[in-house]
Amino acid sequence: MREKRPNLSASILASIRAHKNRGVGGHEPHDRSKGMLIASYNVHKCVGVDGKFDPARTSHVIREIGADVLALQEADTRFGERRGLLDLAWMERETGLFPVPVNGVTKAHGWHGNAVFLREGLVRDVHQVKLPGLEPRGALITELELKDGSMFRIIAAHLGLLNRSRHQQARVILDFLSSREEQPTVLMGDLNEWRLGDRSSLNTLASVFGLPAAVPSFPSRLPVLALDRIMANRPGLIDAVKTHDTPLARLASDHLPIKAVLKLGKLPFAEEIETG
Repeated sequence: MREKRPNLSASILASIRAHKNRGVGGHEPHDRSKGMLIASYNVHKCVGVDGKFDPARTSHVIREIGADVLALQEADTRFGERRGLLDLAWMERETGLFPVPVNGVTKAHGWHGNAVFLREGLVRDVHQVKLPGLEPRGALITELELKDGSMFRIIAAHLGLLNRSRHQQARVILDFLSSREEQPTVLMGDLNEWRLGDRSSLNTLASVFGLPAAVPSFPSRLPVLALDRIMANRPGLIDAVKTHDTPLARLASDHLPIKAVLKLGKLPFAEEIETG
């Protein structure tokens, strides 16, 4: 039987119905006894849906989220010498988050706009993987050591706009994983893919990560498309993915942040961050 694909009109109607119940968009602080909070956020180069460039507003959304591990997309300028757009000193002071260090950049926060921030932890390895395609794209892969000595891998990626490129990029990520030791792994980012089926890059990733639930996050004011994803290579590693839907988040970027709780033995990170 041919797989039934999501219907865009149905998604729009569902989003309109959900929009009526969004209310003021309040949120509760994360209870860390339930596990680590991980999140992904395309910050749209800190330009909001009102057209204003406002890094402080973006930073306040990040503080609202309260994540322990955060993957950002479009965190740097795109052309020339890439430059990070956030105030890292403010981020550390107000959110407790530190950026994972990357090589070969002086002013950028991350790799091809992908940045990973941690509240606590030991960074054991960082891989800056170039992804093929017409646009300059990359994946930032970070291997972390937890307090009990176990390892945990985060893949932060922003896939391309072209379907063919997304398939190629997905295969590069899977090829990299096949060359590394198997360990709990989460892929987070703007995958620019909402469709399912044989032509979807999600189908390419499914052999390792399964098919993630669709959580509409774009556009932020009336989310219809599930472009942003959090996917795990083990069943039960993450709980249900949700959007961080607040008035500020709806304004600060054209994407809503998405988040999930990591169920990795409910272990906290170690006390220090290794910066190289």
